[in-house]
Amino acid sequence: MSTVELKKVKLIEEKEGKYNPAFIAGSTDELNPKHTNGVNSSVTNSKDGTIEEGRPGNQTDDDEDERKLGRYEQWVLNTQNYVYTGYENSSTGLWRGIGLVFLALYLGAFIWSMVYNFDDEGAHRLLGMTVFIAFCVAVHFLFDFYGDNIWHSLSKVNDFFETRLWKNVLKWIFYGIFIAALVLYVIIDVALKDPNNLVSITGIVFQILLLYITSYNPARVRWRPVIWGLLLQLIFALIILRTKVGFDVFDWIGDRVTEFLEHTDAGSQFIFSSGNNEYLQHIFAFKVLPIIVFFSTVTSILYYLGVLQVVIKGVAAIMQFFMGTTAAESLNAAGNIFIGQTEAPLLIRPFISEMTNSELHAVMTGGFATIAGSVLAIYINFGVPANHLISASVMSAPAALAISKLFYPETQKSKTTSEDIKNLEKTNDVNIIQAASRGASESISLIANIVVNLIAFLALLHFFDATLTWFGHRAGLRKPDYPELTFELICSYLFWPLALLMGATWYDCRNVGRLIGVKTFLNEFVAYAKLSELIKNREYYENATKFFPNVTLVKGFDDWVVPQLNKTLTFGFMDERSEVISTYALCGFANLGSIGIMLGALGVMAPNRKSDLARTVVRAMIAGNVACFLTACIAGLLYEKF
Repeated sequence: MSTVELKKVKLIEEKEGKYNPAFIAGSTDELNPKHTNGVNSSVTNSKDGTIEEGRPGNQTDDDEDERKLGRYEQWVLNTQNYVYTGYENSSTGLWRGIGLVFLALYLGAFIWSMVYNFDDEGAHRLLGMTVFIAFCVAVHFLFDFYGDNIWHSLSKVNDFFETRLWKNVLKWIFYGIFIAALVLYVIIDVALKDPNNLVSITGIVFQILLLYITSYNPARVRWRPVIWGLLLQLIFALIILRTKVGFDVFDWIGDRVTEFLEHTDAGSQFIFSSGNNEYLQHIFAFKVLPIIVFFSTVTSILYYLGVLQVVIKGVAAIMQFFMGTTAAESLNAAGNIFIGQTEAPLLIRPFISEMTNSELHAVMTGGFATIAGSVLAIYINFGVPANHLISASVMSAPAALAISKLFYPETQKSKTTSEDIKNLEKTNDVNIIQAASRGASESISLIANIVVNLIAFLALLHFFDATLTWFGHRAGLRKPDYPELTFELICSYLFWPLALLMGATWYDCRNVGRLIGVKTFLNEFVAYAKLSELIKNREYYENATKFFPNVTLVKGFDDWVVPQLNKTLTFGFMDERSEVISTYALCGFANLGSIGIMLGALGVMAPNRKSDLARTVVRAMIAGNVACFLTACIAGLLYEKF
């Protein structure tokens, strides 16, 4: 076919709409997947190898109607072309206009709500939500327009801390002022009010000295991240535990989170109940576990919308500014506040293979020292105080970096810079519906993992306890004269000194030590379930004394009995101070089982670093535990009942 004939064919095809984006795209060289109103165009391969795009129903050439278009059809096609082209050229302005209209409507409704009834709790909730959204939007635009300058400035600040002026003069002046102010505050606000809280200082000093002595390279420890990590923990603890306003704010946030998670019941009731709440007869399977589905869905939506990225980048910038840690490890630590030990490293996946051993250790420690938001929701549903769980999750992030840099100090130069991680990757979801569906589907593996691990570990614990009890019976350890020999009994004595150093009330130390042992050798899920039982026992006894003032409590070696009500309180209960300390101490994934999970996840992301990961993972697990214990010590130091 001649060139003139080819041109005639092309003109005829153009007239018939052959190049309309709604029908086909050209060859592979012209392939550029388009999005129409957030929906990804379909792309298929035809029999002749041509890649076709945007065709309704993914039709192939054999399915397409080859007849010539009539006048009406041609008019419809031309109109479609006109509308499509107009939308493509003005879509940005159009959506901005729609956004401004909705913003104006929201601001009008917000102002009217504030004027109408500001004293209502719902108005305060609306105000808080609006301020948070405004803050996220401001941070988003701040990083969008000035992101390069922000990260560059942070690197300049880190350079200043390497100068002689800081190292030889200003550093010691700052440390002197800091220590003097801390000692003065502890004397005035802690020692004079409750001298028993000072026991926790012993725990802080002991753990820091122990990790320094056993550090990978004590001579290379940089004290800036250690001191600032402790200081950030202290600031959070002061706000939450020592001020009525801070306590009330976090208590309010905890109540709102609990209220938010209760919406899961609508789905659970529809699936597992016929209208009489039968699903509550199996509360863990049909009420607790579905929370993961709901929370995972919400998290996925927030990540798709970019909300989580804004918050994570803001927290990472704060930690990098104060602690001087590298950009990648700061970003990972910030991510661990909201997502799990295997999800947070995905934020820095391109850099893991080039990280130093100290950075890898920090990444793993951050995963071990924190818990994911999805399981946090379950522990709240257990009855563990929501405000302390939330604050523990936040406080553990700087603690993880501080302990990691003490236990495995940096001896190499990092290859990642602030500029490398300024733009967090978004998901590949085409719209919010796909994001929600993906989040729900991803929760399946997490739920399955929790279920099988619980079955396995509880069965192993029962078998181990039965074996120990059998051996104990051979030596005469039988109730009621002696306690039976069990795994939890061994842990209660093994970790008794640590519980005492953290500031737990002395008669609660065996229970706290028991929980720490279960958390370390099994997992934190089982430990929080047992803590929940102790909390319910205390609440039961307190309620009983209100209705029956003459109720007495008979304390056995392990179990306590309320004879008037014929009620046995398994393992008794603890006071609220010990409950709070336990809440902080258990708030992390640091256990033997998580070692395999961590190695498996990071090994896939950086296959060339598997040997380095295997060499440092046990140290990281120990460091993660110590970070949780250090957070518990600070909580014990500043605890005050309101």
